[in-house]
Amino acid sequence: MNVTIIGAGNMGRGIGYRMIEGGHTVRVIDSDHEKSQKLASELNSAARNGASVVASNIETSDLGDVVVLALPYGMNKEVVRQLGNKLEDRIVVDIANPLNATFDGLQTDSGTSSAEEVAALVPQSTPVVKAFNTTFASTLVAGHVAGIPLDVLLAGNSSVAKTTVAQLVRDGGLVPVDTGSLSRARELESVGLLVIGLQSVQNYGFASGIKIISPNL
Repeated sequence: MNVTIIGAGNMGRGIGYRMIEGGHTVRVIDSDHEKSQKLASELNSAARNGASVVASNIETSDLGDVVVLALPYGMNKEVVRQLGNKLEDRIVVDIANPLNATFDGLQTDSGTSSAEEVAALVPQSTPVVKAFNTTFASTLVAGHVAGIPLDVLLAGNSSVAKTTVAQLVRDGGLVPVDTGSLSRARELESVGLLVIGLQSVQNYGFASGIKIISPNL
């Protein structure tokens, strides 16, 4: 599958490692082209299963099948506005946690979420999936915590889009968990706030993960 990761920061790096684990073709885009080239080179050196990675340009790049917005809240919406109809018929993945400046609450209004705000901006034919906002960058690079594969909680209105993203998650050695419609992103972003807060309270060092345990899994 052709996956574009917009944002060459820590989360873009972590998600990139899962994509190359699955053997996918990855484009890395960042406003700092040197940064995207550096990440592409790192990922290529670790690529397996036929994966390939290139650094690309947001103005000219073919965005492929899935576009991952590995960007902070606010910047994700700016990039969606910039891309406009180039996102038509792609699957857009929003990973943002809309934390406030003091990291003790969310910026979004009650009854909405970062993912729903992104969905309101993309072309009508473009489904949005919430994913990766409850996982941390270092654990994504490893793919596990204490040998246990990470759970990736998903939300979205398109079953086809969620199935596609879930397959990318599985291909990367992780466990997808479908939480329901895109409105569930509100709860997922609250979970993101909780697990980020736990890192300092419990001294987890952003090396923890959350796990759904069920006899059916």
